[in-house]
Amino acid sequence: MTDGGPALFRLVRFWSRRWARGAVEHPQVVLVVEAVHAAGADASVNDVARQLGLDQSGASRMVAAATAEGYLVRARAATDARRTALRLTPAGYELLTAARSWQRETFEQLTAHWPASDRERFAGYLHRLADEAGA
Repeated sequence: MTDGGPALFRLVRFWSRRWARGAVEHPQVVLVVEAVHAAGADASVNDVARQLGLDQSGASRMVAAATAEGYLVRARAATDARRTALRLTPAGYELLTAARSWQRETFEQLTAHWPASDRERFAGYLHRLADEAGA
């Protein structure tokens, strides 16, 4: 079977509204924290916008919410003191760790009845797809 597109998007639609249910009060904060972490040192609102596929103003509102909730701080960029950089707070790192743990547990639960070799192969394919897509 090579027609994986519809199945992939069925999964995306299914999980897009369920993935963070109960994890945090505002699930979009997890997205922002992951985007800042992925962007690396001196992450900016524009980096968050690119990571999440949003416009700058939408990303700015999400960053403001994550900052107000204590998951991010704004600081001077190390490479250019005129720029503002976004950094995870200890609470932001805790949230990131909890989100990754939940993601791993969910993967394990969804594939628990699969042979270990299938789970490992599928996980490898997911990583490959994410890397090649620039996600």
